[in-house]
Parts: sequence; structure tokens; C-alpha cells
Amino acid sequence: MAEAKQQQQPPQTALAASGAWKTVKPFVNGGASGMLATCVIQPIDMVKVKIQLGEGSATAVTRKMLAEGGVGSFYKGLSAGLLRQATYTTARLGSFRVLTNKAVEANDGKPLPLVQKALIGLTAGAIGACFGSPADLALIRMQADSTLPAAQRRNYKNAFHGIYRIIADEGVLALWKGAGPTVARAMSLNMGMLASYDQSVELLRDKLGAGEMSTMLGASAVSGFFASACSLPFDYVKTQVQKMQPDATGKYPYTGSLDCAMKTLKSGGPFKFYTGFPVYCVRIAPHVMMTWIFLSQIQKAEKRVGL
Repeated sequence: MAEAKQQQQPPQTALAASGAWKTVKPFVNGGASGMLATCVIQPIDMVKVKIQLGEGSATAVTRKMLAEGGVGSFYKGLSAGLLRQATYTTARLGSFRVLTNKAVEANDGKPLPLVQKALIGLTAGAIGACFGSPADLALIRMQADSTLPAAQRRNYKNAFHGIYRIIADEGVLALWKGAGPTVARAMSLNMGMLASYDQSVELLRDKLGAGEMSTMLGASAVSGFFASACSLPFDYVKTQVQKMQPDATGKYPYTGSLDCAMKTLKSGGPFKFYTGFPVYCVRIAPHVMMTWIFLSQIQKAEKRVGL
């Protein structure tokens, strides 16, 4: 009898393991695809941040970075970028797929309307931002450090050192400084990115009969554009709030994200929020495309090995 029980346990264990993997699979795949995409996009992201901080055009920033720090300067903050993807993208893509699957089940397996996809994207973006905000703050500060006077530079060695220093110098809650605009940006970006991707896949594949690769590339391009257009104003405000320094009297230039948005609107008009849009779009769209491509390849590999 004991031997019979032992023989029955492996299938049960395998079933439990399979169920656990099915639960975490969307999160693992999302995080892995985001981290791979970040390794490719990091140089463009560095240029984008410096343009937003007022260092000049894309060409001028690129030449200055090469002259002062070489190729390695384009990868400053990569550890924070990878940590951000491991938290933010893992949470947002995983939760989006889980929530979408639940909604499709409740809709009797029928495709969801665009409005419902957008709401799920907003929710997934908020969830991801809450997890990714500390790493995002460390990333922004590491990328902006070279623009500060030597006496004001924080000189974080890596993402974990940056987070440690923020906690030690400013307290745990400081890790979520600028979390308001971070969450708003994430919600707007994911609404544009995730909803438009699923909608484009349905249009290209199901209605126009496009092939697998054409569908993926076309939907990714549409997804990247809408992610950029929806999120840049929030990204601009978030960057300004997270990198601000107090003056000699200890006063910060902005009291918060809303104050930053109003002062920016007053001084530069609505188009000020779209400073660096071409570079931002070039950075966001390829990252979105590569995230979807890597995700697709990971899923294919899993199917081949039976996961």
C-alpha cells in the first residue's frame, strides 16, 4: 500500500507544479521579455532623459556623451533599468494577461471591446508602477547625475546602492517620491500599449488575414506609437519631479507633480510636455516591439519543451 501511494505522488506533484507554473508564467515571461528589450534600448533611453533635462538635441547629447564617457556612458543606470523591468514589467504584463484571461472567460470566450481592454491596461499599469517606482527613481537619478554639479552628484554605484542610499538619506517613503506621476504615466502608457496591441492583433490577424510575423510587427508598431503619445506628458512631469534638487534655502522648484505640470504649461505651453517626442517615440516603440517579439519567442520556446 505504501509503495502504491509513493507511485501516485509524482503525478500529483507534477500536476501541482504545472498549476503553479501556469499561475506565474505570465509574470515570468513578461519580466524576461522586458529585461531583454531594456538591454537593447538603454542607450536611447539615456539620450532621451538628457534631452528632457535640457542638454540639447539628440545629436548634441550623443556627441557629448561619447566625448566625455565613451560608449559605457550610454549604459549608466542599466542595473536600475533591469531591476525596474524585473518589478514593473513583470507586474504589468503578468497582471494584464491574467486580468484579460479572466475577462474573456466572463465574456464566454468572445474578444473584449476596446474600452474594456483599455481599463485592464490602466489597472495593470497602476499595479506595475507601484512595484517598479523605487527602481524607476534610482534609474532617473543615475541617468541625471552627470548633469549636476560635482558637489550635488549622488554617485550611486548601482540600483541597489541607490535604493539603499535613498532609504538611508531620505527614508523608506522617499522610494515612492514622484509615485503619483509615475503611476499616471504607467497607466497611460499601458492603456495605449496593451489595449492597442491586442486590438491590432485581432484586426490584422482575424479580419485582414495577416501572417504571424506581419501581425506581430504591425501590432507592435501601433502599440509603440500609442504608448508614446499617451504617456510622454506624464513622463516629462515625472522626470522633472524625480530629478529636482533643493536650492540654497532648501526649497524645491516644485511642490508636486501638479505644480510642476502647471508651471510647465505656463512657461512653455502644452507642447513643452512633448519635448523630445521623436527620441521618446524611437525609444518607446522599439522597446515595445522587442518586448512583444521576445515574449512571442519565449512562448514558442516553452511550447517546444512542453511548458
